[in-house]
Amino acid sequence: MKRRHLLKTLTVLPIAGSLIPSSFILNASPLNTTPVKTKPVDYFEELGVKRVINAAATMTFLSGSLMLPEVLEAINSTAHDFADMYELQDKVGVKIAEMLECEAAMVTSGAACALVLGTAAAITGMDAEKRKQIPNLPGPRPEVIMQKNHRYVFDQAITTTGAKIIEVENVPEMEAAINENTVMALFFNAAESWYGIEDSITHEQFIAISKKHSIPTFIDAAADVPPVENLFKYQKMGFDLVTFSGGKMIRGPQSSGLLFGKKALIDAAKLNYSPHEAPIGRPMKVNKEEIFGMYAALKAYLAKDHEEEWGMWLKRTQQISMVLEKVPGVKTAVYIPTGRANVFPTVDVFWDKEKSSLTADTIYNQLKNGTPSIVCSKTERNGDKIINIGVVLLKTEQVKIVAHRLKEILTGQ
Repeated sequence: MKRRHLLKTLTVLPIAGSLIPSSFILNASPLNTTPVKTKPVDYFEELGVKRVINAAATMTFLSGSLMLPEVLEAINSTAHDFADMYELQDKVGVKIAEMLECEAAMVTSGAACALVLGTAAAITGMDAEKRKQIPNLPGPRPEVIMQKNHRYVFDQAITTTGAKIIEVENVPEMEAAINENTVMALFFNAAESWYGIEDSITHEQFIAISKKHSIPTFIDAAADVPPVENLFKYQKMGFDLVTFSGGKMIRGPQSSGLLFGKKALIDAAKLNYSPHEAPIGRPMKVNKEEIFGMYAALKAYLAKDHEEEWGMWLKRTQQISMVLEKVPGVKTAVYIPTGRANVFPTVDVFWDKEKSSLTADTIYNQLKNGTPSIVCSKTERNGDKIINIGVVLLKTEQVKIVAHRLKEILTGQ
């Protein structure tokens, strides 16, 4: 470099340096090794969003459940690097399939997404042209068989694929409904819990009829752990596809889910999903942090002591009951659903309505609108409208808070 060029460069450097913020220069200096402590931003406060104590269940409108520490660690530790999403989904799927003792698995953006992808897989198989055309395939609409008393709000995920739901009420009707347009049969596992009625076709009958006609079966068991055994039960029965929510009692990310079962169907489901750029599942993409988080959540869920956890939940019901039953006219009872979904201990709260003007609606609203905001459940037992308190999603310190706040309302203090 010529001398005059060097001199020009040196004269410019201080000016260029003055354009760089001093904070950047200080932070970049090797002498500045002390980490700068900043106060964490309280985004609830900044946005004016009220914190809620969840004394109900894993409801989506209450943001599901709280992620396990292992899940948060997985999310935070993987957020700083890129990954090939094809490789990540495949390798996590292999590990999940090993844990669940099935042929194949994948992480989805919730169980509702799994319903879309599972149905799409049954329709398209490995046919690239069908993947492009779905949900507007030429010719007759694909048909999915369901029991009439299993129809529910989430079966719109099935029709999103362009499929038509065919309702049946018994075994002969199911046999008669299967034709060349039938692509799948869907079993809503929580129907008994939701509607209080028995299945018109049992699991075993449903599977047997479908297998007889080579129709894949899909069971929606989104909220059906605990018990942990349910993660293995339905695929061992013979269902070809199974879905569970990741953001309920498995305590993964709220927007995560599991789809697992036969490898051919899972392979087809992946082709209908992101990161592929055109398929029907593209808008339902799940990010890498959620995939890692779902994997960590399942590992932690399978490893935990479920009997110990159940005992802890029962202890919480006792703590709440001891506080409330000191109020004259108030009685409590531990309630455990007998159905297949949301099976865990809760506390039913009864009060003497002849001596109190309080209604279940009044108590519910006072809890919800108070400080802190506590959301419980309202229900009916033998014609009596009561309050039901869920304990499984409470933090340890919140058990007393819920009990004493409810006691205040019941005593009018």
